[in-house]
Amino acid sequence: MLPDEIWDFAERLRAEAVPVVERYFRAADLAIDHKADVSPVTRADKAIELRWREMIAETFPDHGIVGEEGDTVGADREFVWVLDPIDGTRAFIGGFPLFTNLFALLHQRKPVFGGICAPATGEWWLGRTLGARQTTFRGQPLGNRPEAALKTCVMSATAPDMFSAAQFERFDALRAACGDLRYGADAYAYGLVALGTVGVVAEASMNPWDFMALIPVIEGAGGRVTDWAGEPLTLESDGTVLAAATPALHQAALHILND
Repeated sequence: MLPDEIWDFAERLRAEAVPVVERYFRAADLAIDHKADVSPVTRADKAIELRWREMIAETFPDHGIVGEEGDTVGADREFVWVLDPIDGTRAFIGGFPLFTNLFALLHQRKPVFGGICAPATGEWWLGRTLGARQTTFRGQPLGNRPEAALKTCVMSATAPDMFSAAQFERFDALRAACGDLRYGADAYAYGLVALGTVGVVAEASMNPWDFMALIPVIEGAGGRVTDWAGEPLTLESDGTVLAAATPALHQAALHILND
């Protein structure tokens, strides 16, 4: 069972990130560092994750934590949080508003609760898959998405350079089968999958903190998320992600990726 206070705690995590974002988003004094993999990190990334870690340690001291900016603690525990304080750091640095704050709770290594929070747009999604499946948008429950055809749906991905040459060939075949392709939304696109306005997201080169929060949000709304082989995503997955607003869309997209 999920902790009784999980929804309220998730709202607190979301709220704690907002003043940090307001302080640093489009600020002239935003400091940017680069990690070993050359990806950028800002004071906002570090400050949000630090605060979230403090809150988790205070409220759920027996839970583990896997975060993009900090050390892993207790990854083998029954409940483990996976944190990405700012997904879309490049968007954040550039002043683009579609970056998100992501957090997920894993139970026995499976994502069972997640949050996608877009503070610059005032939108947020929370979803659960343990027990009764449910996703909320701005605090209101979302119903299952109406069925749509692949040929008319919008497809999304962060950028074409996230794929290897072989992966891009498969991605491009899926793009040709969809109605439209939009680049550049990062994790925000997965919130739109939960809403049903985006039908499919196909990505690669993803880390667990990039995708764990997205799974309960989309699947709580009736969609499906796997890797490109159709397998459940785990902390050891290969970095490919296929998300769809409905199981039928997912199956159709999976068939094309593996044809």
